[in-house]
Amino acid sequence: MLRQVADGVLIHESEFVQSNAVVVHGRAGVLLIDPGVQDHEMACLANDLSDSGQTVVAGFSTHPDWDHLLWHAELGAAPRYGTARCAATVRDQLSDPGAKARIAAHLLETEIAGQVPLDLLGLITALPAGTARIPWDGPRVRIIEHQAHAPGHAALFIEERGVLVAGDMLSDVLVPMLDLDGAADPIEDYLAALRLLEGVAGDVDVVVPGHGSVGGADQVRARIELDRAYVLALREGQVPGDPRIGPSAKPGWEWVSDVHDGQARRLARRNERDATPG
Repeated sequence: MLRQVADGVLIHESEFVQSNAVVVHGRAGVLLIDPGVQDHEMACLANDLSDSGQTVVAGFSTHPDWDHLLWHAELGAAPRYGTARCAATVRDQLSDPGAKARIAAHLLETEIAGQVPLDLLGLITALPAGTARIPWDGPRVRIIEHQAHAPGHAALFIEERGVLVAGDMLSDVLVPMLDLDGAADPIEDYLAALRLLEGVAGDVDVVVPGHGSVGGADQVRARIELDRAYVLALREGQVPGDPRIGPSAKPGWEWVSDVHDGQARRLARRNERDATPG
């Protein structure tokens, strides 16, 4: 079911890790951002849009993680955009013929095995590097590209509606997840991204994370500060006093503590390697 969060901006929250699909109404149809995860949910979304007389005229994937690259045939054949770096990463990933099989194998460990449509995975149209706005006939949507979390990650700021679509950042349930595989300096990349988001925070009335609860204007800076404190604690090798991990974690999200522990261990090993002469 679609829920309005601002004038002409609606979300559909998936049952799977509170994934948020975002619908933005334009003049001739809608922009669909990170459309969802499970087959029946995307089919329901397509049906809801059809019942309201709307068609999808453009899509956008905020970053190249599999759960943000999905699509359903009933959503139509609109161009699905991503940043140039995001699209290049997806193209590289899918050049491996075993990529979809590995995702399917990973899904066997979840409660949604067999419910995720992979046939249209990752068919992303690259926007030219440095593109500032999504090309479509609707409200201006600013692309805030950075390298936190994943290559070519982008937050989207729907300026006329005061809505910040944050991708996999600014969540109330997930701690910052760094790109520990591809980034030379994942800590600084994340801090730089938070500074970019801070630059628009004063104009944001609604923040929509990729996973988690939608926040109001009072939550934007608070979430930026919480994410920054977490990343700085990781940098210093300290235990973060973060409500998203440990005993204060939201019921059902206790596994986020494991994500944190894994990141802390990998960063510690990385720092040891960097400190070793030769």
